[in-house]
Amino acid sequence: MHTLLIQPTDILFFRDGRPMGGAASGHGAAWPLPTVLNSAFHGALHRANLDGVHGHNHWKGHENRGTDTRKFGSLVTAGPFPVLTEGQSTTWFLPRPLDGAGAATGPNTVLHPIHTNSPDRNSSLPLPLKYATGSAVPPSKDSALPWWSEDAWNAYLGMPLRTPERKGICFKKDSDFSDAEHNYGIGIDPETDSVKEGQFYSASYLRLRAGWRLGAFARALDKDFHDATHGNDLIRAALARSANHVLLGGQQRTATCEFTVPSGRRLPLPTGKRDGFHERAGKFLIKWVLLTPSLWPAIGEHQGGWLPSWVSHKDGAVLLKQGDQERGPKEAREQWRARVKALPPIAATLVAAVIGKAVPVTGFALAHDVAEREEGGAKSIHLAAPAGCVYYFEADSAQAAQHLADALNWHGNDASCTTIRRLRSNLMGEKGFGMGVCGTWEFHPASTH
Repeated sequence: MHTLLIQPTDILFFRDGRPMGGAASGHGAAWPLPTVLNSAFHGALHRANLDGVHGHNHWKGHENRGTDTRKFGSLVTAGPFPVLTEGQSTTWFLPRPLDGAGAATGPNTVLHPIHTNSPDRNSSLPLPLKYATGSAVPPSKDSALPWWSEDAWNAYLGMPLRTPERKGICFKKDSDFSDAEHNYGIGIDPETDSVKEGQFYSASYLRLRAGWRLGAFARALDKDFHDATHGNDLIRAALARSANHVLLGGQQRTATCEFTVPSGRRLPLPTGKRDGFHERAGKFLIKWVLLTPSLWPAIGEHQGGWLPSWVSHKDGAVLLKQGDQERGPKEAREQWRARVKALPPIAATLVAAVIGKAVPVTGFALAHDVAEREEGGAKSIHLAAPAGCVYYFEADSAQAAQHLADALNWHGNDASCTTIRRLRSNLMGEKGFGMGVCGTWEFHPASTH
């Protein structure tokens, strides 16, 4: 898993789905979604013209099955995140947890589930939630800063800090590392290469401040590809051919990639808890916080949306399996599926949640030689649970809590934290959706007396 710092050579344009004509100003200065980063690396791999890469075809059952026209299915990316560079040191920032508020004294947890002894539901919370959440601090007009440093996250989770003496605990707002610039443009007709009639628009662009970069993670190991210098590493091979340049976002703006954090070193992300969870009445309290948005579509009666597809929509039971679920190198697919299906589920239940405003995720598809994409065009819009969402669980035992943490932490049960192992989004996990970390939680102090 490569760790990269991306430095734009110009302003960047990350357009959302809103119109850009007439009185509407194009909103292109927002922080990019993981799909933008993945598309940038996917495009870089295609432009590199690498020979001998493995081919595959997504459209199983179609008449073109077996043509293996698709490439780079091994590409996995995550990010981008704002990164402050100061000499040889870097500070990574991630979206704040929605139950926390940064202050001069450090990262504080302000929202807690409210305990109730009533067997009946005493709120209008949607199923399967059991507890509402409430603030443990007085109301304030001060808004929480949306970006927390890696050390601030570790302090919030109760994990050791990477930077001594708490110097790395800091909080930022968008304007600390970026500015929105407004420019005018004209639409071009691709068939005539002339100006489209009435296509004069204004748009906002993102400019990073001095010393700031976009931090990203990427991996693409191809079993059929071999380079004399870079082996089967497609990322290294492709960037070497492009002088470490990628085209990022709308209007194909150029950016430079710099490799950082040598291979085998710990990734600059907060570390999730694997033990030491609080206990109350025989239940172990564990929470999972999203570092990136996650997509859970409706499946049958399960409505998806904010509720993970691996949580029962009826009673909140966790449906994830415990035990070894990795497929062995010589294990047949049918045997592997049967073995995993026979594993027992993790004995834990979702009891509360803090959810933010849904994030629309869309894109544009090129024409493809199958019926679903003959003409290309805009992709369907998905609504993602945003980064920072918090999910509170009660586990039946300390062992069950550890199994759940290993299933949800981005690093799994790997204490070295050298690669991203768990992405719990049903869709676009390879693009970095569904990455999170685990901590512990306590009930609201006013409800436990």
